[in-house]
Amino acid sequence: MASVTGCLLVVMAVTLLKVAAADTYTVGDSLGWTLPPAGNVAYSTWARTKSFDIGDVIVFQWSGNHNVAEVSEADYDSCNTTNPINGTIYQTSPASITLTTNNTRYFICTVTDHCKSFGQKVTISMEQKWWDNSASSFRNIGAFFAFSLATFVTFFLNY
Repeated sequence: MASVTGCLLVVMAVTLLKVAAADTYTVGDSLGWTLPPAGNVAYSTWARTKSFDIGDVIVFQWSGNHNVAEVSEADYDSCNTTNPINGTIYQTSPASITLTTNNTRYFICTVTDHCKSFGQKVTISMEQKWWDNSASSFRNIGAFFAFSLATFVTFFLNY
């Protein structure tokens, strides 16, 4: 009986670690952060195929003359490169940014015409989930349920 309980606890611990792990996404996958060959459709298509969550890390990887800045939605739409959020322009690749809220985030390359003429920009969105009316994420909810299940199973196997 103790070995069954021990095995279940190991399985639950592994489940908790998997549920709590953040994902890392390289913007553009193998394309990286560059002048997209098909304009901004390349990055919008890439972002739509991902499921971003709080705690995930997005990595902008480039070579050559590029950078990345987070901007407001209005500056994203107009490719205004003069007003990055927090005044930060990442000049060194790779640039890793952790998603700490479920707000939509907007990133552009501020090198002359890279955004406006070539579409080097990306929107990172997290869909609002019905259970996510606060800052708690799916991972936190999953971890809670996995822990609760482990406690429940352990309690009943010991009695």
